[in-house]
Amino acid sequence: MLLLTFRGVTDEQARRRTTVSELTLGGIVRHLATGERVWTRIIVTGDGELPDGMLDIGQYRMAEHDSLRVLLESYEAAAKGLEDVVGTMPDLGRSVLLPVTPWSPPEPVHWPVRRILLHLIRETAQHAGHADIIREALDGANTTARR
Repeated sequence: MLLLTFRGVTDEQARRRTTVSELTLGGIVRHLATGERVWTRIIVTGDGELPDGMLDIGQYRMAEHDSLRVLLESYEAAAKGLEDVVGTMPDLGRSVLLPVTPWSPPEPVHWPVRRILLHLIRETAQHAGHADIIREALDGANTTARR
């Protein structure tokens, strides 16, 4: 459903804010691509190290030099990378040490891979809703009418 929201959107439209939020369509897809790559690294290494880009607030913005087509390709590649990694795992219950972030509790946190995947599904669903609202405010289109 998420990708339907981007059909027919130009780069200029993907950069445009349509609500009081700073979010844009391009920023959402860039953030989701970053999230897929970051969490894939966390799953693969399980070392608790903070992956590059995880806390970079630039991941929420579509830069002037970005194109929506390239951002969407990046997202699809990141999602495919995660799918490939998960597809080789014999046990989604394997515990993974999470990196320390500003919002982390003081003690180490471990999540099973399954919980990480559920987190990514929730994150994608939440931002799919944001994207639909932005798109509808942009030009009246919405994913329900575009199936």
